[in-house]
Amino acid sequence: MFKGLVFSYLIVGVVFKLISAGNGSCGPAFKGKCWCGRTEYDRIRQFVVNCTSEGFSDTSVLANMPREVEVLIYTGNVLVQLPWNIFGTINEYPKLRVIDMSNNHINEIRGKTYHHVHHVERLILNHNNLSISPSLGSEDEANHLHPRIFSNFLNLRALHLTNAFADYYSPELSQDLHAIFVKSNLTLLTKLHLEQNEISHFKDRNVFCDLPQLEDLHLGDNNLKELNFNVMCLHHLRFLDLERNRFEFVKMRDIEALEMLENAAGRTERLILDFSLNPFDCSDCTIYPFVSWLRSTNVTIRDKDRLRCYRSEDDAERIAAINLKCKVKSQHHNTTDGHQVFLVFFLVVLICILIGMIGAILYVSKDRIKHFVSPVVSSRKVHYTTIRDDEVAQEVHV
Repeated sequence: MFKGLVFSYLIVGVVFKLISAGNGSCGPAFKGKCWCGRTEYDRIRQFVVNCTSEGFSDTSVLANMPREVEVLIYTGNVLVQLPWNIFGTINEYPKLRVIDMSNNHINEIRGKTYHHVHHVERLILNHNNLSISPSLGSEDEANHLHPRIFSNFLNLRALHLTNAFADYYSPELSQDLHAIFVKSNLTLLTKLHLEQNEISHFKDRNVFCDLPQLEDLHLGDNNLKELNFNVMCLHHLRFLDLERNRFEFVKMRDIEALEMLENAAGRTERLILDFSLNPFDCSDCTIYPFVSWLRSTNVTIRDKDRLRCYRSEDDAERIAAINLKCKVKSQHHNTTDGHQVFLVFFLVVLICILIGMIGAILYVSKDRIKHFVSPVVSSRKVHYTTIRDDEVAQEVHV
């Protein structure tokens, strides 16, 4: 897949150079390596600076782009570390709306890398090797976390981070991403792509809560087995992409959270989910709450009728066609077990209360009990002593 994407970037660069209008000159600083001119991008004719796979090892030429640039495509190079002010400190690009710096082997983005980007609406950093934390277990590694790296993108609407991060512990990734979202103040962001980052768990449940306008959240091609992040804070969420993850079933907790979000007051759009190509397991009854929910929910499940679950590796069936008898039996069994547990608990509580009451009564009546018990004990002692004295007297007489 990765090689195919790299090849696609090369093709895009070639296509731009073949079909674009204009002389293609970007100025002497580019030394003929890039193409600049008006062409169609996103179905709109725009001024594009295209530096695809030109062998750049730094970003110095970006300070000398034509001032009318609207789209920057600077992909397929080897940059590793982005320095401060890659667009220079003097020139401004008031029309720049899109920056694509994918597939550049970028490892670190400094806190002051991006300046003069107030009007940029889309930033694409796919297929890089970003490190936003120190290496685990090493105190000598530099900390690459710069929480304000996107703080100058005042109008950013879409952030693409597909396969963007170095391989490291995914729960730590959620913490560092949250720090970036908080400090960068991305209050207008509506679309976030985090596919193919090997995310299996979000240690910080509020990782996305500081993106108040987020509408589309793309988490496909990761290793998620549950929604262990807060969706209730995403009041405008309309699409959640969970395709090709590791879901074997969906927990009731997650189902209830999604239902609450769908039915929240003030929502104007239906929530759309994509669970396609997850390895759902229908070998036991665990899957059935999810099956029942699919049939009754108002949430839009994309390609719901095509979802598959597996009883074994080679035995797949459509989730929509699963028989629900197991669910009914499972519910009855669970209800019976619940009643039995409650009865046992109730009896234990009654016994404890009874023992406590008896103990209290005995303690309160201890003097009266002692009054009745003492004569009996004394009588037994006298009777025993008398017998012993008689026996002794008889022995002496004999």
